[in-house]
Amino acid sequence: MVTLNTLAPYSDANGNKILYEGREIPGVRVEFSGSNNTMEVLSDVRLAKLNVVFDCDNGTFRMAGNKFGAFSGFIRVGQDSTVSLGHDVTATNACVISAVEGTSVIIGNDVMLASENEIRADDGHAIFDVESETRVNWSKNITIGDHVWVAKRAVLLGGASIGDGSVVGFGSIVTGTVPNNCVAAGVPAKVIRQNIAWERPHLSRAKPFYKPHAGTVKKSSFWNKTEDSMINDPKFVAVYDFEDQIIAVTFASEAQAKLWSEDHCNGKARITEVLHADAAEKLISQLSAN
Repeated sequence: MVTLNTLAPYSDANGNKILYEGREIPGVRVEFSGSNNTMEVLSDVRLAKLNVVFDCDNGTFRMAGNKFGAFSGFIRVGQDSTVSLGHDVTATNACVISAVEGTSVIIGNDVMLASENEIRADDGHAIFDVESETRVNWSKNITIGDHVWVAKRAVLLGGASIGDGSVVGFGSIVTGTVPNNCVAAGVPAKVIRQNIAWERPHLSRAKPFYKPHAGTVKKSSFWNKTEDSMINDPKFVAVYDFEDQIIAVTFASEAQAKLWSEDHCNGKARITEVLHADAAEKLISQLSAN
């Protein structure tokens, strides 16, 4: 294992490298245990504390610069995996980000992380079904859009996807999809408010110290209405004919429905999208006309 304690250009005989053209930054710890790993950091980066661990081979960590504040975190990059941070990603205190088994954690631009946040595409250890001996907790990609605020102690687990302009509430655990411009909170997190917008100016650190309306902040380009009209509703249903009975199970995503079908029905369940009543009526009218 190679351990570096300064952010500076680096390469070794195992194909590990750091691509960086800015001033050397002491106190940044980088560990290379495998080969062909790449860390690419733009020169205008601002760091409070950073520890990047490449456990295996073919890992990639990318980080753009930031102007709003510093970033602090512990990053684990496993086999064939990628962690990518866009421009202006900040963290009040060190966050934990982990991607292994060929997964990715992709964080967009202008993302504000608070304190004690964890973003984990994996569970760290494998869990197996005793009877089939098959894996039950596969690692899954995580995506965070642009201009997202993740509040203190919020956790994003494998499969989480956060749309642009949204907010994840204090102490929440996200395992699925949060549309754009929403507030999602709870365990597991659910959308509790739509059509919202937020901005970075702090309530007590930026004037005016009362902000009762949008005129008190400078608006970003993320003041949009929520696009998804089926928030918190099941999106897909798996239908299976079993011994003259019809079994229908709803899921938040098509992938989850297909996985259930493979595990319980040998992949024979019919997967179809759930429609709202008005959409179903429109479709029935079209089919009747034909």
